[in-house]
Amino acid sequence: MQEILSDRAINQKINRLGHQLLEDCFEEQEIFIGGIVGNGVELSRRIAQIIRDNSELDVHLFEIELNKSEPWSTPIQLSNDKKNMSGGYIVLVDDVLNSGKTMQYALIELLGFPTKAIKTVALVDRKHRRFPIKADFVGLSLSTTLKERVEIELSDTQKAYLV
Repeated sequence: MQEILSDRAINQKINRLGHQLLEDCFEEQEIFIGGIVGNGVELSRRIAQIIRDNSELDVHLFEIELNKSEPWSTPIQLSNDKKNMSGGYIVLVDDVLNSGKTMQYALIELLGFPTKAIKTVALVDRKHRRFPIKADFVGLSLSTTLKERVEIELSDTQKAYLV
């Protein structure tokens, strides 16, 4: 296991992602940040806190729950009512963007109602796409082999590893 991001580096990247989003949505009055269940939820919470600490924006968090290996097999669940987010500025957050499958299916769910904008955020982008998705905001772009995988721990001693 090779460490690719230390605790300090992860904090710096999350801080930068929060500020980049803030710059992108400076004209908005509210923003909806949805984390994909798992590390995406924790990452979205941290980004939301950075935005709250540095702006007057009304930040709404929600979770997106889906089967990551077979997202078509069960209905995708949003913890916030779509009616509340209609016409809103929405941010879709996950920790690692690899094939794009998880983010693509979550995005399809968000496209089921009118929005002002949808932006995508990933802490690590591996660039092994099988689906037509890209991250608008990325903490770290990483070239890996298909056999390697990235594991991220967002806990007290957070780290990212290449396995």
